[in-house]
Amino acid sequence: MLLSFIFYAQPSHAWWLSAAHSAPLTTNEEVIVESTPESNKAHNDWLTSRFSEQHQQLIPVVAVADMFFSCNNTRKTDESDYELSFLINKMDRNTLAEKLITCLGEDTMQSDEAINFGLFGCFHAQLAHLPKKDREEKMVLVQQAVKSLSHSERQKSFSQCVTEQSIHYLK
Repeated sequence: MLLSFIFYAQPSHAWWLSAAHSAPLTTNEEVIVESTPESNKAHNDWLTSRFSEQHQQLIPVVAVADMFFSCNNTRKTDESDYELSFLINKMDRNTLAEKLITCLGEDTMQSDEAINFGLFGCFHAQLAHLPKKDREEKMVLVQQAVKSLSHSERQKSFSQCVTEQSIHYLK
């Protein structure tokens, strides 16, 4: 549950899409955007339903990318350091899957290790907007929280995180 709290405590950027595409501003106007959890959820729900098929196709790609990103950062099985956005948007899906299989080695995609990699990758993306010091502090909290969760709770947290993260890539 702590992971869910950490995840949902992060501000969603979904409001930006609607604010950025509203009426153009003159140079003297100020914009005050009020973002509430309800408006963010409503907008994310609209995005999910509007792009449901794309969203469903993107979720497994994001999950594999998160796992590989974190696994590769830890185990260094690939000589390149990839950005998550590159893995999700540009890398061939079969290549990405092969890289993950190589990185996981004896671990399966449902193993504790793989789910942990996925959570760390997903939260890395969720915290990317923070300054490095703040991001590192929050990742320590994520790591501590992950240790206290059961396998099923970690799977659920990973699914929720990836679903939310996928919405970002629909924009």
